[in-house]
Amino acid sequence: MVGYSAIAPGTDLSQHARVLARVHDAVIAGGRPPVRPRGVVARSWSRVLDLGLDASRTNAREPLPFDEVERRRRSSPLVLVVDELRQVLVSVADASSFLMVVTDADGVILWREGSARVRLRADALGFTEGARWTEATVGTNAIGTALTEAAPVQLFSAEHFEQAQHPWYCTAAPIHHPVSGELLGIADVSGPALTLHPVIGALVETAVKLAEAQLWRHHEKRLERLRQSARGVLATVHGPLLLVDDHGWVAHQSGITVRDRIEVPRADKLIAVPGLGLCAPERIGEGWLVRPRESGDIVAELDLTESPVLRLRSDAEPWRTPLTRRNADVLVLLQRAGRSGMTAAQLSTALFGDEEHCVTVRAEVSRLRRAIGGLVTTNPYRLADGVTLSVVWPDGASLRLEDGQREIPPGSHVPPPPGQPVASSRVRM
Repeated sequence: MVGYSAIAPGTDLSQHARVLARVHDAVIAGGRPPVRPRGVVARSWSRVLDLGLDASRTNAREPLPFDEVERRRRSSPLVLVVDELRQVLVSVADASSFLMVVTDADGVILWREGSARVRLRADALGFTEGARWTEATVGTNAIGTALTEAAPVQLFSAEHFEQAQHPWYCTAAPIHHPVSGELLGIADVSGPALTLHPVIGALVETAVKLAEAQLWRHHEKRLERLRQSARGVLATVHGPLLLVDDHGWVAHQSGITVRDRIEVPRADKLIAVPGLGLCAPERIGEGWLVRPRESGDIVAELDLTESPVLRLRSDAEPWRTPLTRRNADVLVLLQRAGRSGMTAAQLSTALFGDEEHCVTVRAEVSRLRRAIGGLVTTNPYRLADGVTLSVVWPDGASLRLEDGQREIPPGSHVPPPPGQPVASSRVRM
């Protein structure tokens, strides 16, 4: 049995659903339930109660327009592997009367297939393409709770927050990019509660593993095509250089050792690459040739006096890029950490006060690396070798940390992140 299963083999589903209904009603009313809800359920109910959602009604769905769903499908890396998910899940779904659902990282349903009878029931629930199934939108559900918990989740009957979802079970697992670790979306199987079988969890996990393996193969094939198409040009170019794809993934390197990814290249913008310094990307076939313009050491300045801006000090053309407040918070924390860097759990604790937001942290660092490339490395997260970063605070103070330094002058601080969540104890045990 999968460790996150909502039922054990041999469970009387009807009786279990009745018990869960009494637990749900007691918790929503602020009383003491006859048995404790599972930990994942209790945590989710607490979050949803704090959001003020009403369990007695179907909360607003409002699906996105079809054109927006199509745009999200085309831009999602999951479009490359949705066929693999279908092969594992849909034929079984047709036979067993349940649905396969695939969402993006925002919890928006992009694909939904399976039993026609169950699709009609799902339509009435608002469980349709374009609908956003996060906890904040529809309460405790496997998709939204898996996004929040950064782990697979299975829910049965009244473990859902909304009473309208009680006739359902759902099993959801996150899909990550096998190269970057970025959360891409959720694979989910849902159906009538009393048809839940203990092997559903293993089926979903298998589908996710196959999809992630296929994403890795697509990544390797794309880089190999780029290497082959650029062979003639690379043979005529001398000196340190990189060959990267449109997303900054490194296909070839010469005269420099880098990690797996640099800043996303653009023809009209200099990019900063540790070991190469400032570079002007040159389009070559389906990728980019990246060569240095000056010394490989990078001196950067994070200006927090107004909206965060990262600048590089250079004798050549200036380089600057705006950052979000959260991106800036992450950079300041990595500056403090020095060479030892920080794990996703440590960043989660520093930003949110607990370790339960690792998926959010990984997504934030991924967005940061898309903006500033190799200035930040992974495993652990830290400033790259050769990068010197100073921070200019609103009061005019400037703090510097080079890649081997750990001490920061007293009085420095990270501005509190907006909307920091507060732990809740609304669910009584």
